[in-house]
Amino acid sequence: MNIWTQKSIELANQRNYLDLLYKIYPMSNNLRREMKKEDIQKLNEYYEMRDKYKLLNLLLKQEVFPIKDSYISYLKRDKSAINRNPATVDRIVGILYEMGINKIIDRTTAPKETNRQIGPLFKNWIDRGTIGCAVTKNENEFLEYDGNIIFNSSDRAMQMFAKNHLGYLREKGLDFIGKFNNTYVIGEAKFLTDFGGHQNAQYEDAMATLDTSLLKTDKKVLKIAILDGVLYISSQNKMHSSLFSKDGIIISAILLREFLYSI
Repeated sequence: MNIWTQKSIELANQRNYLDLLYKIYPMSNNLRREMKKEDIQKLNEYYEMRDKYKLLNLLLKQEVFPIKDSYISYLKRDKSAINRNPATVDRIVGILYEMGINKIIDRTTAPKETNRQIGPLFKNWIDRGTIGCAVTKNENEFLEYDGNIIFNSSDRAMQMFAKNHLGYLREKGLDFIGKFNNTYVIGEAKFLTDFGGHQNAQYEDAMATLDTSLLKTDKKVLKIAILDGVLYISSQNKMHSSLFSKDGIIISAILLREFLYSI
């Protein structure tokens, strides 16, 4: 196990880890999704008229459909399927009528889940200058800068930069690219909120970046995985157990500044 992984485990288990982590991943009170006033008017109208096709088409345009059904995604992607599958339409619309108009609107404007807020939070934290060095979205400035600096742009822009300059081969965006003491540091950042399912996939994705081979370039490149959350809790879970067999740098974002200036 890498020393920084050990420090991360100790931090999570001995100090006010969650209080510190909240500065990086602040969870806001979930505001409800907005629905246009004219859409609400039309929704009421189509519901009262029992116009099932207009009702269904209107709801399929919203960010969230009011019921979870395995056929909804298909209908969203192929609207022509609505007219060709009357039994499916009747089944779905029947459920909507049973719900009632108020519940339909309530479900359609449901707040976003907190795990859907997490995505941009790490990069927002980097942009606030917490690391204590220059931060840029300009590739040329990053390359030419004489000193410590972070390139903080879109996942795609960072992926292409790493591909063009650092020998990175994965078809996957990056969350972090920095240059410290003339060493380039690349990695993904994840806040793993639970074990299992999607969170395990997120962990494996970060490990794939950590373990990926890089083409040889004229630059010194260091790969890291910036991970936080339940993986540091002492347990028999595969996610935690695997930390002990990893030699790569798996580190909490809380310790990132200390690590970067130690390079």
